[in-house]
Amino acid sequence: MRRITLAIAAVGAASAVVLTGCGSTSPQLGSVKLAAAEAVAQSAQQAEAVSSYTVDAVADFSHPDGGAGKVQGRMVYQSKPQLAVDLTLDTVSFGQNNLPGGARAILVGDTAYIKLDALKSMTGVTKPWIKASVSDLDGQGRTEAQNALGRIQQFDLSAAVKLVTASKDVKSVGTESVGGVDTTHYSGTFPVEEAVKLLDPAHRDQASQSFGEVKNMKFDLWADAQSLPRKITMSGEADRGKFNATMMFKGYNEPVEITAPPASEVGEIPNRTQTN
Repeated sequence: MRRITLAIAAVGAASAVVLTGCGSTSPQLGSVKLAAAEAVAQSAQQAEAVSSYTVDAVADFSHPDGGAGKVQGRMVYQSKPQLAVDLTLDTVSFGQNNLPGGARAILVGDTAYIKLDALKSMTGVTKPWIKASVSDLDGQGRTEAQNALGRIQQFDLSAAVKLVTASKDVKSVGTESVGGVDTTHYSGTFPVEEAVKLLDPAHRDQASQSFGEVKNMKFDLWADAQSLPRKITMSGEADRGKFNATMMFKGYNEPVEITAPPASEVGEIPNRTQTN
């Protein structure tokens, strides 16, 4: 079991990395003018109501012990009728190490399906996909799997925008087109320690670990006329490394289809309950 939870954690951590305004005028949203901080807070409220979206993300990072790295991919998300995520990582590299062929993970409810060549080699499973269901586990195994799956869920749209609302210096930069959509551009910083307190209690510790020793995070957010983010960038730096991440959002509340792989293509880890 430890092998599969570590695999899920690796995919989840990568998604977590990829995973969540300077002008003098206030943006016009409908017939109401909002100050920058109020507009960002409005974005957070709108994000809470989103039931589906697609995000393309890329993150570049470096660490003094391992060199430079990159994670790039996309995620399709839905919250109704049940939580479902389809995550594809095209590039996962760090220093001299990389993940040949990338990785893919589909989460439907509490069941994850992992497509990862390295995991197949390690476990001996011959099918393209490997299944891991939290409901099949007991004790520590279930806790580990829940924590790992939580990494995928944690940095969704609403969580990313919640972090930004902790900013005390957000300013409006002006208006720009993002993906053909007119947006208002905001820029600022937020204190990581205070920002993570805005997340759900179950996700705060993991968020703190993901951000490491970064104290103040720089960000830019582009919001459309409905206050929904179309683009978010974040960058941070600490003694032990730095990173830059860009997320492009689209397809808000549009129908999506996220389903489990065909049963004929899904394998189980042999003697899973005996694996330590």
